[in-house]
Amino acid sequence: MQRRQFLGAAATGATLLGLGRATTRATAATPPAKDSKRAVLMHAGHQHDHSETTLRALAAFGVKNICSGKIANKLDENWSVEGLTRLRQNVESFGIKLDCVPLPLSSGYITKSEHPEIMLAKDPERDRTLEDFCQMIRNCGKAGIPMVKYNLTFIGVVRTERTVGRGGASLSAFDFKKSKQEPPLTEAGRITDAIYWDRINYFLKKIVPVAEEAKVKIACHPQDPGMPRETGWRGVNTVLGTPDGLRKFVELQASPYHGLNFCQGTVSEMLEKPGEQIYDVIREFGRRGKIFNVHFRNIRGGFLKFEETFPDEGDVDMPRALRAYREVGYAGMIMPDHVPQILGDPQGQKAFAFCFGYIQALLQQLRTEA
Repeated sequence: MQRRQFLGAAATGATLLGLGRATTRATAATPPAKDSKRAVLMHAGHQHDHSETTLRALAAFGVKNICSGKIANKLDENWSVEGLTRLRQNVESFGIKLDCVPLPLSSGYITKSEHPEIMLAKDPERDRTLEDFCQMIRNCGKAGIPMVKYNLTFIGVVRTERTVGRGGASLSAFDFKKSKQEPPLTEAGRITDAIYWDRINYFLKKIVPVAEEAKVKIACHPQDPGMPRETGWRGVNTVLGTPDGLRKFVELQASPYHGLNFCQGTVSEMLEKPGEQIYDVIREFGRRGKIFNVHFRNIRGGFLKFEETFPDEGDVDMPRALRAYREVGYAGMIMPDHVPQILGDPQGQKAFAFCFGYIQALLQQLRTEA
């Protein structure tokens, strides 16, 4: 789905007007625990683009923190200290803080990624690219941008046929039994656990010391979705697609600047019963200080079979999840992600507006509890 300028003004008012009832029902289902009334440090956030149209809409919504959209695929003027400073200052001119920018290492399939040489271990190109990434991180630190996000994937985001959801909305879905692994191997060939971890560790050894030096957090997105442990997907063992894999990942290079772009939806997809299990996963990584960003989305289903729903209708109790983030002192962004497609809403304007209103309402409720 094209997300650029998704927050055009036309449909937002009516969407937000209808939000209160759904939020009230969800909140009422999970009364706060007496011992969890702590200060609410987190805030609504945004990702994907930083156009003037979007920034004006976010300012109107009271969303004061963002991750920018794509900057550039290579180290150029846009990634210079001056270029990044101009970007930050432009965002700030709308009363919004630029919390994060994406490194050119996105969630695409390996041959469609900006820099396949990193995961394919193609040297000397890999080392040259990693040095460029290091300079990007240094420049972010000098420009006053505190975080970058990235992906380390071979297979991209895998989905099967879409399903029909509430009101006829089109839902992104995955059903492993209906999936087709064709051809059986990617261009990377067979990627075992050992090979994958070796390439991850090579990346982290180069990047983490520079992040510490620059005081810039680096946030990695988990593999979306998780795949069978032994067989993986098209010959790739998806080591970042399980909670155990994420535990190992954050421990490979011990640093307060190395952590997760914690996609709650993706992590839920790794679990057999996300409606019961996700809260303890949030607490575990949150208490370790490894949740740097949160993609706040919901699913119906679980491991190997799920649909991506609106936040108020999936299997995860979202108010309960938000209380778990508060419990561990999470102080970053809560961002909508992967919204359902609504007829007549090709840019996702209405769906994203609904999600922003939903998040703001839950945060307001938490503040009254505190």
